[in-house]
Amino acid sequence: MKIKATSKIAAILLAFLFLVVTCQISLAQSEEATECPFSTSLHHTGEGMRYWYEEQGGFKSVADIPYAQLGCESCHVQTCSQCHTEKEDGKCSYSADQAKQMETCLTCHSRAKSTFGLSKEAGSLDVHISQGMNCSDCHKGADVHGDGTYYHSMRDPGAVKASCADCHEPNEEIRAHTVHNGKLACAACHISNSVACLNCHLDNFLKTGTKKGSFIAPDQNWVLLINYQGKVTSGSVQTLFYKGKKFIAYAPYFTHAVQPKGKVCTDCHANEAVTLIEQSKKVPMAEFKDGRVVSYRGVVPLVPEQLYWRFFDKEGENWVPVKDEEAPIVQFVGHGTPLSADQIKKMAHPYKK
Repeated sequence: MKIKATSKIAAILLAFLFLVVTCQISLAQSEEATECPFSTSLHHTGEGMRYWYEEQGGFKSVADIPYAQLGCESCHVQTCSQCHTEKEDGKCSYSADQAKQMETCLTCHSRAKSTFGLSKEAGSLDVHISQGMNCSDCHKGADVHGDGTYYHSMRDPGAVKASCADCHEPNEEIRAHTVHNGKLACAACHISNSVACLNCHLDNFLKTGTKKGSFIAPDQNWVLLINYQGKVTSGSVQTLFYKGKKFIAYAPYFTHAVQPKGKVCTDCHANEAVTLIEQSKKVPMAEFKDGRVVSYRGVVPLVPEQLYWRFFDKEGENWVPVKDEEAPIVQFVGHGTPLSADQIKKMAHPYKK
């Protein structure tokens, strides 16, 4: 009887173990099939910077240095701890509130941080920020953690879910909204400026290992207009210099410097930059005057061959303008394209009420 009882217990144990193992395998397969979307998010992969640097005619074609050797990956989020860890009384814990703090975002998003600082000084702080909003009020979970899709950059359709239309509808009583409906993105009129760090000096960056002193101070005097996803929107630029080689990258860019009141018609139509382009002249985007860099002020339609950017080399601590003998290599980032001749022609018409 004891032998039969023992055999029965052993059989039950074996059956139980089989069920446990089967469940564990099924659970593992289920977890693999529903992998956390964060692993493919741009915050985690950092694919945006790598993609436009190493591929699509990026700066690697000039520098011939792999992206992984530049140290740019230091900001990319590898674990939940980087955003969610909250310290109190010497103890750590995970906190959703900590991840939603603006300073958590600005630790890596340095261009946005520069925008807020410069805009505050100029009296043009983003209307949302001035009202006490922060990043997480617009950028929800899918923007931060990903949606399971592997995107090459935040300019890929669907990569960024936040949209002005989530909260705002066009006011049909405003003429500009009806005239430009479907042709202009909100940013084209409501962004007060674009922030750009000019003349990234790769030699100096590789030598010192720091961004400080490796580019001209951030500037925000102009707004570029660029085509993106069938509409004209705001854009920005990055100019780079390496061992005598000049490079420019243009991209659609949503500067977080939104103003409640949009531009007036004459800010764009028949303005100075448009007139210069119509006359086949150069728009002086960055010049060297009286020993310092002077940037253009105003709205500028993107016609690459007619925008003039001065490039600078570094001698000790001083920036020295380089000769304009060789034209820079130009890249278009994030699916942006220049304005067409027809668009420039329409902008050249003086505005009439």
